[in-house]
Amino acid sequence: MKYLFLISLTFLLACGSDDSEPIQSKDWLIPQAQVLDGGPGKDGIPSVDSPNFSSISDIDFLTDTDLVIGMVRNGIAKAYPHPILDWHEIVNDEIAGAKYALTYCPLTGTATAWDRVINGEETTFGVSGKLYNTNLIPYDRLTDSYWSQIRLDCVNGELSGTEIELYPIIETNWRTWKEAFPSSLVQNTDTGFSRNYQSYPYGDYRTNNDNIIFPVTPSDSRLPAKERVLGLLGETVNRVYSIESFTDNMAIEDNFDGKEILVIGSKKDNYVVAYEKSVLENVQALVDELPAIAEDSNGNRIDLSGKIISGPMSGEKLEPVTGFMGYYFSLAAFYPGIEIYE
Repeated sequence: MKYLFLISLTFLLACGSDDSEPIQSKDWLIPQAQVLDGGPGKDGIPSVDSPNFSSISDIDFLTDTDLVIGMVRNGIAKAYPHPILDWHEIVNDEIAGAKYALTYCPLTGTATAWDRVINGEETTFGVSGKLYNTNLIPYDRLTDSYWSQIRLDCVNGELSGTEIELYPIIETNWRTWKEAFPSSLVQNTDTGFSRNYQSYPYGDYRTNNDNIIFPVTPSDSRLPAKERVLGLLGETVNRVYSIESFTDNMAIEDNFDGKEILVIGSKKDNYVVAYEKSVLENVQALVDELPAIAEDSNGNRIDLSGKIISGPMSGEKLEPVTGFMGYYFSLAAFYPGIEIYE
């Protein structure tokens, strides 16, 4: 399997552009010595800037266990499959007036949706070919500044120090997404590039805990390196919730960063989401009731996006807690001492 990774990496390098241009500034907010070339040069892994979509019934390249990243806004749902993101890492898109870059790093398993309007100016993001703590460093095409995906800020260039604004996303598997949002649009393989979207380009990387290609510091062995967790980021505390902990469909009422929150997850249905509790009371997770994932004692049912889809508060939406899914080792490296919910 390691040979498959090397072959794939060689292919990506062959498709890459020359990365001989110097970095525009030596003033990094992260240790410059730890900013590494990932292999392909700048735009060697090409972003998708004009994505095409199909209805669920027209998608035939996904299996039920494939992961997707979902966006839901103003009644519109879109899904971005991992098998496409593995090859492109960034999709520049918009939904219901929101312009965003869906960024995904296969090496850290992290996905985020970034507001593409920065300081009042619209831009797109591309893959710089550089990594920090084995994590994606995007660049914006307006100023050519470099950003850290997991830090959520600009780490080099004209916009250095600028924090990124996030849109909430959902990571789950294809089976669950289809049941939760049957009218969803789904990014299809008409990307404008020739890639084998039914082939994973990184060999055994997803399943081999010892296979971390680039150096990561600090390391943290409290959980398996590639255990998928929901990382919540606050002003005073950061915390992860492992999907392995949700062996049954579970709803957890917790206190996070001074707020009462609701964390709902299911290992079977492959999701963990977190919302501010609002006025819901005695919330219980539901089993095999998609699109609803939980219900409170007043009969309010909510879906994966935090929308109350039936009950006395129908139509209202819970406020998402800032965070994203990822491999445990990556959240622990960027946020040392991160709490683990037990």
